[in-house]
Amino acid sequence: MRNSPFWWVLIVFMVVLDIYVFQAVKVIAPSPGSRFRPFVIYGYWVVSALAILLLILLPYLHFEQQARTTRSTIFAIVAGLFFAKLVAALFFVIDDLRRGIQWLAGKFMFNNTEVADLPKGGGISRSAFLTWTGMLFGGGMLSTLIYGFGNKYKYQVKKIPLTYSNLPASFRGMKIVQLSDIHSGSFNNREAVIKGVEKVMSLKPDLILFTGDLVNDSADEMDDYIDVFNRLQAPMGVYSSLGNHDYGDYKQWDSPQEKTANLARLKEVHKQLGWRLLVNEHVPLEKNGEKIALIGIENWSAKGNFPKYGDMAKAYAGTEVYPFKILLSHDPSHWDAQVLPTYRDVDLMLAGHTHGMQFGIEVPGFRWSPVQYMYKQWAGLYEQDNQKLYVNRGFGFIGYPGRVGILPEITLIELG
Repeated sequence: MRNSPFWWVLIVFMVVLDIYVFQAVKVIAPSPGSRFRPFVIYGYWVVSALAILLLILLPYLHFEQQARTTRSTIFAIVAGLFFAKLVAALFFVIDDLRRGIQWLAGKFMFNNTEVADLPKGGGISRSAFLTWTGMLFGGGMLSTLIYGFGNKYKYQVKKIPLTYSNLPASFRGMKIVQLSDIHSGSFNNREAVIKGVEKVMSLKPDLILFTGDLVNDSADEMDDYIDVFNRLQAPMGVYSSLGNHDYGDYKQWDSPQEKTANLARLKEVHKQLGWRLLVNEHVPLEKNGEKIALIGIENWSAKGNFPKYGDMAKAYAGTEVYPFKILLSHDPSHWDAQVLPTYRDVDLMLAGHTHGMQFGIEVPGFRWSPVQYMYKQWAGLYEQDNQKLYVNRGFGFIGYPGRVGILPEITLIELG
């Protein structure tokens, strides 16, 4: 990544963006002669240069395992500065377009004669209103991202009642807790995670289902958390599936054998936790002599940049005899691509993966997140005919060490 053309194009773009935004900074800075003006001018370039330098050096900084959050926090602040300037620049572009149109109108439509709102020199001053508006929006973006650092362990319980006519009577009223995207390699507050697990157990679930991404890359990320997550227990068991991060595809390994061994170790971690990992297979769940099927597949994505390890045909085979089926499949794009057109008797699919991008707006009657432009189903409940999909917003976090508007989720599903 650090030697790729894209990386250096990004650096050059940041420098150009800094120069462009600086033209607006000069407009709102204290007037020339003010003793505060140098602090604004030099302060801007010190912060900008430091951000670019950190971005260049970040791939070379070898943080220890316990300091990964430090690295991601630094990256998040640098990225926050970049996006704040990008948002501000949108307003400056509008202002520059206004100035350009006004200049052209004065030059050609008025035949170079003096126009009332044109300075005698022919130039058009930048609008202080749009400049301040851009700065406020950009500063608001950065402040919001920094505020979000404190939300990453604020677990919310989403209670979802689901009714099915074909659900066996013995399973009506059953409480299922769904967790997804733990990403243990990102944690830096063990006590906060313990409180999240305790919140799960306080719901007294009959069944706990985990839909993938236990780690970011390596199985050893769970070493400090096995004795935390093994507290998750339920009368009907704890079942799990694999997500795209669990395969170690995003890490440089010394050899293919090391990568294979890591996945084998991760599967052993599931056993140590007391979880039954479903790898392209199904198991019957029985209660009072009645049965339903629980299907679990490896990661299967309809998006080209994510892997298709899952084998739905293999996992589904033999489930035809069960009147009700639940599917654990990490990536929600699997629903439209394969489940709806081919497996019409899968009653409920549980997924995760998107995290709601850890950034968005959710208020009664309105939801938005940038991730919705990539995923049609990105958070919450979706229904088509008699089939339902629920997308969990994620228990953990990755990349940006925080959440804005989209809080970490514990899903409580009650079947009826």
